[in-house]
Amino acid sequence: MLDTRELPLLRALAGRYPTTEAALAEIGHLRAILSLPKGTVHVVSDVHGEHRKLKHIINNASGSLRPLVERVFGDRLTADEKRALLSVIYYPRESYARVARGDAAARRAFVLWALAREIEVIRELSLRYTLRQVEQAFPADMRGLLRELVSARAALGEGAYVDALVDPFLQHGREIEILRATARAIRNLTVFELVVAGDLGDRGPRLDKVIEYLMRQPRARVVWGNHDVSWMGASLGQEALIATVVRLSLRYGRLAQLEEGFGIPVAPVDRLARTAYADDPAARFAVRGEGLRDALLMARMQKAMAILQLKLEGQLCRRRPEYALEHRCLLHRVDPRAGTVTIDGERHELLDTRFPTLGAGDPYALTQDEAACIALLKESFLKSPVLSRQMRWMVQQGTTWLRRDRALIFHGCVPVDGEGAFLPFEVDGAERRGRALFDALERKVRRAFRGGAQDDVDMLWYLWTGPLSPMFGKDRMTTFESYFVADEATHRETKNPYFHLIHDAGFCGRVCREFGVDEERGLIVNGHVPVRVERGESPIKASRRAVTIDGAFSEAYGDKGYTLVLEASGARLAQHHHFTSVEQAVEAGEDIIPAISDVEVHGVPRRVADTEKGEELAREIEVLERLIQAYEDGALTEPPR
Repeated sequence: MLDTRELPLLRALAGRYPTTEAALAEIGHLRAILSLPKGTVHVVSDVHGEHRKLKHIINNASGSLRPLVERVFGDRLTADEKRALLSVIYYPRESYARVARGDAAARRAFVLWALAREIEVIRELSLRYTLRQVEQAFPADMRGLLRELVSARAALGEGAYVDALVDPFLQHGREIEILRATARAIRNLTVFELVVAGDLGDRGPRLDKVIEYLMRQPRARVVWGNHDVSWMGASLGQEALIATVVRLSLRYGRLAQLEEGFGIPVAPVDRLARTAYADDPAARFAVRGEGLRDALLMARMQKAMAILQLKLEGQLCRRRPEYALEHRCLLHRVDPRAGTVTIDGERHELLDTRFPTLGAGDPYALTQDEAACIALLKESFLKSPVLSRQMRWMVQQGTTWLRRDRALIFHGCVPVDGEGAFLPFEVDGAERRGRALFDALERKVRRAFRGGAQDDVDMLWYLWTGPLSPMFGKDRMTTFESYFVADEATHRETKNPYFHLIHDAGFCGRVCREFGVDEERGLIVNGHVPVRVERGESPIKASRRAVTIDGAFSEAYGDKGYTLVLEASGARLAQHHHFTSVEQAVEAGEDIIPAISDVEVHGVPRRVADTEKGEELAREIEVLERLIQAYEDGALTEPPR
């Protein structure tokens, strides 16, 4: 029986499907999708600003395009020809530039040779999708051309027909656009969805270029990490986070991402360093990497921002006693004359006793110069159009956790106690734990970008550094200790028990159940904590129910990295290595050929119907069935024919 309360929804749906036949055709299309193998999902984590390496891994589909070319062409192409074809798929513009110096006949021959083989690859990949899905993978302005190139007529080898399609581009010198479109179509069809499990920026060269490239992918999702929320909060003017991201940019010599990428000048920091820290050796603040400024000035700028960050964090902890982080405010526990600081009730020797901006009355109060510095930085962060656009994309495409078939994906951890019980944290006046905590924090982040309430914006700082933040998951962030304290034991950050418990299959099952993932076969996927391969660590935990894919992607942290490939046939881990340059990839055929290991092999390939996408499509079919019932009952009228 049709519920009349459904009619407004069904009436809106009738605008898309005005007849019974249109609704039936859509149901048929959705049921066809349900019968197909599930789409391949690639999960990468902790990119940390390494835009060139990320681009190559996306372009080579985490190494899966090379075996695909081997399978499709076998002995029909030589090894050199396969390398040339892969080069065109990875970097069409740069590859074509190598042959563009030749005569017109050579250029034409190369384009037709590469195009014919790329179309063959597209036809092979098309078997995984419906025709509508295949066409959606084509760049919009080239969709008609590519539809014809993969058609049965073109497949039969009618050369004159293909020449007629391609010749206008050759005649007008636009052949590169065909190669770019086919290369993009191949990549789009090889990987159904790209998921980045957090920490897109910091340490590496250019966060802005990482996000810009992700924004060009047809299906990309982000699971927020603590480095992501720090930039998101900074974009909203959260002062402690502004100081944090500027300090980290200085620490790794990454001012280009601020000044060139986001248009945020660091002149206010330069000015503060030249005044308050003019004679400071700043020995503990040497920059890791090269910068455009003098190394000593950069060190002084970093120290200026570190002190400013610690002051602003102290003010924030006073403002938010509910965070229970007052014990992490250390500036008022510093005794510069004695050269000590008291941490957790114990005195420790300081390595640096120069604190020219700490007032005796209130060490967390900003000096006039510090206040001017943060005010100018805040204005620049709030006015940066690139930063605003990219961070709003991060919110739109981001989340605290994702389910992809049997995989549960989040950045850091589920906060638990030593027995594995979910720990509570108060959000919006109520204690939340487990999945409810993740969901409440996500609402908080989205609300911060909608309304900008200080309470919501401040929560982004807690997510960056708080012990019960699922994106951080450590007892403390030892910024002060790492810079100033001699005793290295104080530098230790103790991880939440979660990171030990994921070696236990029973614990992993309970976590999966909490998030609605298969308790018996679910796989937990997170990044955040680098896998120390050199120490014998494995990304696949002893339980075989959890995998950590932070493989130290950044050059500053090891230059490795992992991609988890979730296919219909199983889950595989691809371990990547150093990427030299695009020039080496094109000129010498250099590629990141990952080492592949199986995490899980499915006895029966998984279909779309088996996944969370299948559940979504099943609900769409249900609603369409209700629309058809409304037509048949006369509750809605079909247009006359």
